[in-house]
Amino acid sequence: MAKSKLVITQKPPKGEDGHTTFSIRIKTDLVEKIEGITKQTGHSRNELIGLLLEYAVDNSEVVTREEDK
Repeated sequence: MAKSKLVITQKPPKGEDGHTTFSIRIKTDLVEKIEGITKQTGHSRNELIGLLLEYAVDNSEVVTREEDK
């Protein structure tokens, strides 16, 4: 019986999967709150932060100051 081959394709270059990696600096108490939510929901920290950031961006409004006009 002939064995089938494992076909391995090239991995797309970083950034071509629609995601970007970067570092942020946040307060310890915020990290603790995020960790608490990850334990309650089963989402990874990365997934949760992505959800929270997406919600914040989609629900934000930029207000300019009158003196800047």
